[in-house]
Amino acid sequence: MAKIHSLFVCGQCGYEAHKWLGRCPGCGAWNSFSEERFDSRGSSQGRQRREAVPTRLADVEVQAATRVATRISELDRVLGGGIVPGSLVLVGGEPGIGKSTLLLQVLGNLCRELRVLLVSGEESAAQVKLRADRLLQNVGPVEMLAETDVDAVLAAVRKSKPDLIVVDSVQTLFSGEISSVPGSVSQVREVAGRFMRMAKEDGVSVFLVGHVTKEGALAGPRVLEHLVDTVLQFEGDRNLAYRVLRSVKNRFGSTNEIGVFEMRESGLQTVDDPSALFLEDGQRSCGSAILAALEGSRALLIEVQALVAGSGMAYPKLVGTGIDRGRLAMIVAVLSRRAGLHLSGSDVFVNVAGGMRVEEPAADLAVALAIASAHRDSPLRGQTACFGELSLTGDLRFCVGAERRLDEAAKMGVGAVVLPEKNAGAIGAMNGVQLLPAGSLSAALSHVF
Repeated sequence: MAKIHSLFVCGQCGYEAHKWLGRCPGCGAWNSFSEERFDSRGSSQGRQRREAVPTRLADVEVQAATRVATRISELDRVLGGGIVPGSLVLVGGEPGIGKSTLLLQVLGNLCRELRVLLVSGEESAAQVKLRADRLLQNVGPVEMLAETDVDAVLAAVRKSKPDLIVVDSVQTLFSGEISSVPGSVSQVREVAGRFMRMAKEDGVSVFLVGHVTKEGALAGPRVLEHLVDTVLQFEGDRNLAYRVLRSVKNRFGSTNEIGVFEMRESGLQTVDDPSALFLEDGQRSCGSAILAALEGSRALLIEVQALVAGSGMAYPKLVGTGIDRGRLAMIVAVLSRRAGLHLSGSDVFVNVAGGMRVEEPAADLAVALAIASAHRDSPLRGQTACFGELSLTGDLRFCVGAERRLDEAAKMGVGAVVLPEKNAGAIGAMNGVQLLPAGSLSAALSHVF
């Protein structure tokens, strides 16, 4: 008879302990341990050990992976050119943001070339059929399995031998060998591990749909992200029309690429010109600045908005949406100390229009100019874009990808671009766009006011 063991597992990082702990030594989370029971049938005792023989790295033969295009250009861009056979991809995002919709469109595009299987643990076959009839004009030979037992799923996979599998979602599947409930740390780790072994041994491409926590991070243990080859994250407000797909981890491509989609009645549609989506036509108002951003190999123009108002509180508010709050606090401090703007008694609100999130330091100058415009209650001069990293001394630092930023600005009809002096010196002249080099924040302010 198998012996029952008991372990306490952290729900945040998967750290295991033999007794309950108030604070996790692995990630520092409080009250995150829960008791999980399992038997000893999976232990190494009694199993035949196989001998592992090392090989020289120089003798390893590498074969170029043939990618499978999904016929969705933005998804192929984020994946690095398409789906790699035998890869394990984790797709995360808030409920209703479009994860299941996008993957159903992928299955519809590839079902006539490959054998595809949809494993649905959250919806019944009838619910999936209704959505497929709405999104796909012709459903095609898409196979579906409404099952939550991972043993039954893997048995069906070995029998049908599909080329592509979509599991929606990994938190709903469970293994009967583990006594914990579906969605627990042990269950998620076991289910993901089984699909990983199947993908590597049989060369089957697997997409796992993952839930997210209330903070927006992928739910489940962190080991889940280490098991998979690629982690894709949907960003944006589900109440808005557009979505941003970002690669958090990618063993077969770059993690700097993003894909932009628009949600319509017919499903997710690719956006070939994101700059036109994130910018509004017309004259810039007070507190608005255009950022020439760079996301991977793609340049796009984004509107940064700011509002400065007198605070009636002892401690003024500093709120940033789509930008790191620590970075925003640094920019406000530099504006107060180096540019002479008295912001100590004012509430400062900064928003990246369209729900976009900007993380690159080159956005510092756009945030600073938007705040200065709102503080002075005066719009920036003309159709002017900008980019530049702001140092604590008030100087503008060199930024990468200046040529691509300027090309996008010229394509969108921007008349002038404020940029660091070192970038302007390396570029020289630019057709159709006036370059306004600035070595400091004060010089940049003099260009736009």
